Amino acid sequence: MEASAQVISKEIIKPSSETPTHLRKLKLSYLDQVSLPTYVPIIFFYEADELRGLNSTNHIQISQQLKQSLSNTLTLFYPLAGRIEDSSVVHCNDAGAEFIEARVQAQLNDALQEPIIEQLKHLPADATAGALPGAALVAVKLTFFACGGMAIGVCVSHKMADCASIMTFLNAWAASCRGEAEFPRFSLDLANYFPAREFPDYPSSRETNEKKIVTKRFVFGKEKLEALKQAATYPSGSNVKNPTRVEVVTAFIWKHFIDVAKSENRDAKKTFAATHLVNLRGRTSPPLVSKNIFGNCMMGAIAFFNDGNGEFHDLVTQLRSAIKKVNEDYIMKARTGDNYLNDLSKVGCPNSEWRVGVVCIQQLV
Repeated sequence: MEASAQVISKEIIKPSSETPTHLRKLKLSYLDQVSLPTYVPIIFFYEADELRGLNSTNHIQISQQLKQSLSNTLTLFYPLAGRIEDSSVVHCNDAGAEFIEARVQAQLNDALQEPIIEQLKHLPADATAGALPGAALVAVKLTFFACGGMAIGVCVSHKMADCASIMTFLNAWAASCRGEAEFPRFSLDLANYFPAREFPDYPSSRETNEKKIVTKRFVFGKEKLEALKQAATYPSGSNVKNPTRVEVVTAFIWKHFIDVAKSENRDAKKTFAATHLVNLRGRTSPPLVSKNIFGNCMMGAIAFFNDGNGEFHDLVTQLRSAIKKVNEDYIMKARTGDNYLNDLSKVGCPNSEWRVGVVCIQQLV
C-alpha cells in the first residue's frame, strides 16, 4: 500500500444523550494510573462484498451510520467521551470522540497480502497522540480504498481500558451499528478494588511521548510453533510441560534480544526482564471483580533472567513461573499493599524501549 491517505473530514462525535450530573466524575484505579498514556490501536478491514446491506460506493451512508451508532454507544460508555482531568479522575464532560474520514488510492488486498507495518500505522490515529494533554480518549479513522473496501482504525486510551474492556466497547458499537437493542453489560467500579494513589515520580505524558516506538510483525507458522514447543521441552528433564504458543514465542523473542544485547557488550553483567500482561478477571475464587468490569483490570507478570547462557527452555520456565505468581494471594495483597508496585519498580516498564505485542522486554542496568 504505497499511496498515502487523503483526509476528507475531521469531527467530534458526542454522546447522543447528555451524561447525568452525578456521573460526571469517574475515579481511576491505580492500575489505570500506571498504564501508559498512549492509544491502543486496532484496525478492522472490510472487503467491498462484506459490507452487507450497504452500498460500498455510498461512503456518506457508511460514514453516517458509523457516526450515529458511535454516538449512541458513547452514551452507554460515557467515560470514553470525557477527558482525563488529572492522574486519578476522568471528567465525563461529553467532549466526544475524534472521527476522521480518509480515502486512499490503493487496493485493500495489497494492504492485507503484504502488509507494511509503517504504512498500516497511518490507518488508525497516531498511538502517541493519546499522551497529549486534552486528547480524546477514543479516536476513529475511517479509510475508504479505491476497490470499495474500507478500514476502520480505532484507538482507545490505555489510561481508560485494557484489551478486554476495549473489545467490550467495540462489540457494543458493532451491535449498535447493526441496530441491535442488547449491549454487553459492564461495571465501572475498578477503583473500589484498587484505589488511586499518589505517584509524584511517575513518567509524564511528555516523557512517554518522546520515546521511540517500534512496531514489528513476525509470522510463525504451525510447523515453526511445533518446533518451538519441542525445543522448550528439551532436555527431557525440563520443567516445562505442555508449553503454550504464547510462552514459546515470547521466550523465542526474549532469547534473541538477550543474544543481541550480549554480543554488543560481552563484558558487562546484565539482567533481562520480560513482562506479560495478565487479566485479573476470574483469577480469584470467588471472583474479586466482575468479568465485565471496565478499566485496566490487569497486572504485569515479570520474569527475570540474570547473566548466563539463556537456554530457551529456561526462559519458558521463567515466564510460566512469573505468570503463576499473579495468583489470588498476590492480587489480594496488591489491593492495598505495595507488592505489585515494588515489582514494577524493578523494571520500570513505562520507560521501556523494547515492546513486543503484550510483552515488555528490556535490559536492566
